Amino acid sequence: MLLFRFLPDACSGKRIGGMCMSEPAYGTDVLGMQTTAVKNNKGGYTLNGQKMWITNGCVDDDTLGDMFLVYARTATEDTPASRSISLFLVEKGMDGFSLGTRIKDKCGMRASATAELVFEDVHVPAENLVGEEGGAVLCMMRNLEIERVALGAMSCGIARRSVEMMNAYANERKAFSQPLVNFGQIQRYIANSYAEFMAGRTYLYNVAANMELEHAGNRLETDAVKLFCTEMGKNVADNAIQVLGGNGYIGDYVVERLWRDSKLLEIGGGTLESHQKNMVRDLKSLNKID
Repeated sequence: MLLFRFLPDACSGKRIGGMCMSEPAYGTDVLGMQTTAVKNNKGGYTLNGQKMWITNGCVDDDTLGDMFLVYARTATEDTPASRSISLFLVEKGMDGFSLGTRIKDKCGMRASATAELVFEDVHVPAENLVGEEGGAVLCMMRNLEIERVALGAMSCGIARRSVEMMNAYANERKAFSQPLVNFGQIQRYIANSYAEFMAGRTYLYNVAANMELEHAGNRLETDAVKLFCTEMGKNVADNAIQVLGGNGYIGDYVVERLWRDSKLLEIGGGTLESHQKNMVRDLKSLNKID
């Protein structure tokens, strides 16, 4: 089973893995993906396409990661959209599988190796099909819900560190012969940031505790918590820079990195705009909010 072949090494870090969903021309419009997997006469599938923005796509400028879960279109013209996508496990060393470009000069999340991956007539054995053919759409949507909660948690972590940093700095740094924390403008930044962080964390914990991981169907709350927490995290990091002034703008005090890292969380796992669209669509069927 794939689970026993790959999961232990992935968990231990012995092998580096990633997930391939987005493409150069398809991000939020994920069901429009053009990577294809066609059954061949070798008892498997032939995979063709490109995947973009892949975390752990490479370990250096020239070397791929070890293994990837790759979403690809297996549909025919009359296949419904809900059965159009399948999931495959693709390994480094498979003929035709290569590193396209290592993506550099990112605004933030620079410790995360990000890459474009290329698939040119890659033969994928039938046993590397994850689940059943055409069964990956539901899996993909469920995993996106989980990812959105995880990204909300990352935003809360950024906010907590930012509050800690601005609070400590404001108590230590003096201006006009008194600590910054004595000034009302600074108090506003710290107090509002703390309240926003606590609101986001409480909402995050509530959503996480009530998710049903076995199936999709948590979209409204997972979209909403990511929408709130990612904007909150960036706002609190911005407040921290403002409290630290010039020191907040340089790397010595960390908060400028937190601010840069926070921006990706408003894009990855679904853009803010996609969350707003999804939420309004789901709220149409709600007559009363519990």
